[in-house]
Amino acid sequence: MKSPIFLEESEVQKHLPMPDLISAMEKALIEFSSGKVIQPVRQVISVDPPGGFYGMMPALTPDGLGQKIVTFYPPNADKGIPTHMALIVLNDPLTGAPLAVMDGRLITEMRTAAVSAAATKHLAPKEASVLAILGSGVQARSHFQALQLVRNFTEVRIWSQTKDHADCLAKEIRESWSRHRTDDAAPGAPGGSECHVTSAEDAVRGADVVITVTSSKTPVLKGEWLKQGCHVNAVGACRPDWRELDDDAIQKSVLVVDSREAAMKESGDVILSGATIYAELGEIFAGKIPARAEETTIFKSLGMAVEDIASALLVYGRAVDNTLRRP
Repeated sequence: MKSPIFLEESEVQKHLPMPDLISAMEKALIEFSSGKVIQPVRQVISVDPPGGFYGMMPALTPDGLGQKIVTFYPPNADKGIPTHMALIVLNDPLTGAPLAVMDGRLITEMRTAAVSAAATKHLAPKEASVLAILGSGVQARSHFQALQLVRNFTEVRIWSQTKDHADCLAKEIRESWSRHRTDDAAPGAPGGSECHVTSAEDAVRGADVVITVTSSKTPVLKGEWLKQGCHVNAVGACRPDWRELDDDAIQKSVLVVDSREAAMKESGDVILSGATIYAELGEIFAGKIPARAEETTIFKSLGMAVEDIASALLVYGRAVDNTLRRP
């Protein structure tokens, strides 16, 4: 039996282009909501002190078998190290033999943003041009990179609990636009006109797409700020007693989740608001339930093992193919 290959983050990054990942996430979520995936809700144990969480996320999909082991340590932010770290193990579904072990930090970062981008593609207004980002960390950056592939944003507004971090993100976005802008840029080409830091309320009011990617345990977004017909990707608040959105935001919107079962066990935004879930994202991707993109929509993202396994399989397949192609 061959030894499993090990892929460091740099190797993972080479084989994980965002456009392909967005498509892979759509396929994975369709399969999940169609009942083709065996996946329990993740098991999480608290590690306190220092205030961390250790999660185990296995899944059997039509294409593969594996598990992600992930840690979430919010105090790491003060130490200058990632709050999320992970390893993904892939196994041969026919024999159980280990195929690969790879760093999962970047996969977690990128697949989360890719799912939000897929949700935005289906649920946000086609003409969406104003993006509000509440948060300024790794996920804020990854979401900006992914979402600009599905909508042509000309204005980005940023709020963060730490203004210096928000200023840094705004500077990065302006520099990114500057690098890609050309005088004869085609419609839809990267290159917005305005990116600035402001209050949470001013960021959200009038925005077409809103992203909440904070570490807050209490609401940072109020429903009264939301523009009718906007779309929200709510990514933070991954515990049953944490929230990023207030009751008004949830209750006035069409609520879409990645997994009904997970949302009712893990999402404080859903559980504590008493909200009614309209659909799973995979049901909308498959066309089984209408998107209702003309209404105000919220996608509550929790992240699932099927997304990690699909991402890891994409990396593994390309890594193996690249090895075979070497002279």
